[in-house]
Formats: sequence, C-alpha cells, structure tokens
Amino acid sequence: MDHSSTNKDLSTSTKAEVDADKSTSDHSFETAIPTITHRSITRLVEMGIIKYVITQNVDGLHRRSGLLRSKHAILHGCIFTEKCEVCGEEYFRKFDVGGVSFQKTGRKCDKDGCNGDLRDTILDWEDELPEIDWSMSQEQCAKSDLVLAIGTSLRIEPAGSLPSFARKFVIINKQVTPYDNKASLIIRANVDGK
Repeated sequence: MDHSSTNKDLSTSTKAEVDADKSTSDHSFETAIPTITHRSITRLVEMGIIKYVITQNVDGLHRRSGLLRSKHAILHGCIFTEKCEVCGEEYFRKFDVGGVSFQKTGRKCDKDGCNGDLRDTILDWEDELPEIDWSMSQEQCAKSDLVLAIGTSLRIEPAGSLPSFARKFVIINKQVTPYDNKASLIIRANVDGK
C-alpha cells in the first residue's frame, strides 16, 4: 500500500480514522485479501475470457480470490502451499507453512495410502522453476493471442520473457520494463488504482 497519500493531520482525525491508519501498517500475508484486480481476473477466468494466469507472487492471493489451481501457474511458490514429496498432492493452508527451498514442513500427506512428507514450495534464488508450472506457462503463452502483463517489471528471468511468447502482449505497470519495445500497448498505471 502506498502510504504517501495518507498525510493527514492526526491531531484532527477521529479515533476511528487513527485506528484505521494504524491497521494499514500491520500487514501480513495471513491477513492480506485479494484486490479488485485479483477478483476481476478470477471472474474473467470463470467466464472463459482469460484462459490461464501465471504468477510470480508468493502471497496466495489468486487462490484466495477463488482462482482454481488448475487455471494458473505459480512460478516462485506460495507461502501457504505445501506439496507431498511422494504423490505431488498440494495443500493450500490459511497459514504460512514456513521454509524456503523445499524444506520439510513437519506435516504428512493425508491422501489415502501415501503418508509422504510435505515440503514448502518457495523457491530460493538457485532453485529451478517448478517443471509443470513452467511448461504450462510457456505453452499457454505460446498459444495466446494476447497476454496481459499486469503489475510486473518483467525483470526476473526466465519468467520475464513469457509475454513475448504470445502473438501480442500488453504491459500494465508503473515502471519501464525490458520488454516495452516489444509490447503492443503499454499502460503506465497502478494496477489497483493506488
């Protein structure tokens, strides 16, 4: 959240306004809620207008907005997701599962007959992208007529190059990206209007 626009004189604010301002500074992934953009993307997927979503964010907000896991790739992992090392079953939790770089979380898979160890899904810098998500990302972009690159600097590779796999792509971002010269359209704006 951009707090630069909240330059109120607290001496003239009501207690409710002061409490509201305080609560905005106590952010955690557990209390984060999907924005209008997350909810709109999910609705457009449900309507069949958007076919697939790719995220590098680890916050789980696409899942919290109701987006089915089968409809999106999570390239850098999710702090709320742990995965069975035996059968691959994923568990999306309401709490941070802890760990980085596929560490055991101390919990077990409860899928019938499995009982495998669960591991976090967060990538460290030297970790490879998850093979299935990365393959799907490339495949979905390559067959797309249009990719919307929303709120990303496109600087983290290899994911940053994904929009260029599509026939056309649009960048919606405040800052310049390395792919601006290849985009069909660039919209310099905040994604959620903040």
